[in-house]
Amino acid sequence: MPEPRLIVITRPDAAALAAEAAAGLLQPAAAVSPKFLYDALGSRLFDAITELDEYYPTRTEATIFAAHGAAIADAVLAATGPGPVLVDLGAGDGAKAARLFPRLAPRRYVAVDISAGYLRAALQRLAREHPGIEMLGVALDFAAGLQLPEGVVDGPALVFYPGSSIGNFAPEAARTLLADMRRASRGGAVLLGVDLVKPAPRLQVAYDDALGVTAAFNLNVLRRLNALLGADFQPRQWRHVALVDAAAARVEMHLQAREPLVVRWPGHERAFAAGERIHTENAHKWTLPGFAALLAEAGCEQMRHWTDAAGDFALFVAR
Repeated sequence: MPEPRLIVITRPDAAALAAEAAAGLLQPAAAVSPKFLYDALGSRLFDAITELDEYYPTRTEATIFAAHGAAIADAVLAATGPGPVLVDLGAGDGAKAARLFPRLAPRRYVAVDISAGYLRAALQRLAREHPGIEMLGVALDFAAGLQLPEGVVDGPALVFYPGSSIGNFAPEAARTLLADMRRASRGGAVLLGVDLVKPAPRLQVAYDDALGVTAAFNLNVLRRLNALLGADFQPRQWRHVALVDAAAARVEMHLQAREPLVVRWPGHERAFAAGERIHTENAHKWTLPGFAALLAEAGCEQMRHWTDAAGDFALFVAR
């Protein structure tokens, strides 16, 4: 069994992350990047969110793959040819991509994620389970630009971005990422999960569940900021807020101060009035024509899509 390879492009830089977080907190309208939600505990809490009754995207995407997997694979292979390179963005443990292995028979699996340690463990497990596939990891913060090292993709590839993660990007940034994905595919295909526009009550409960798991996930960012900055956030002074902006077709996650307070960290402090918020994440939703138009603007063509019976979620393949 060949040993998996790991190429580290982005190395965690605590000072740079702290500076980025501090700059966000000191804006007139405080905000932090959603990447700060995903430390080790945050990632486990998000895994728990995907098991909730209210959170439909993960299981709905799985039902679409189960119902239409053969047609999706045919559309991909028509663009890539047999034995493609499979590039998995935000790979995590690689489980979603691994479900494609039997139908696509990729010759190389390229897992792209910001965490080198997480990638290493995932690739070693996948290499044991799929010894016929070359395993390669690229530790990269692709939100800042998807530029893969030379030779990683040596022919038409499938670039895979499941789970509606494209929704974390505002439309202009999403268009830029899609164009990067198109270039990375080298004439192959992209395959994306896309959460679709739906009534506000469905979205509200999906991002503010009855058990409070999403609230814990969001509040955990305060713990992360305390560790990064040496700050003194007290999570009990804050509450999770999920807002549906129907006009902008997105859900916004915020942390809202329950009372007037001051947060301090070395060299800085920030006062928050009662009710003032820190914006932590957006989740943009799309219509089928709207996302097809975005793909076209990014230079993709020959789009196909599949949805669940209720029209909650879609999988798009584009050349």
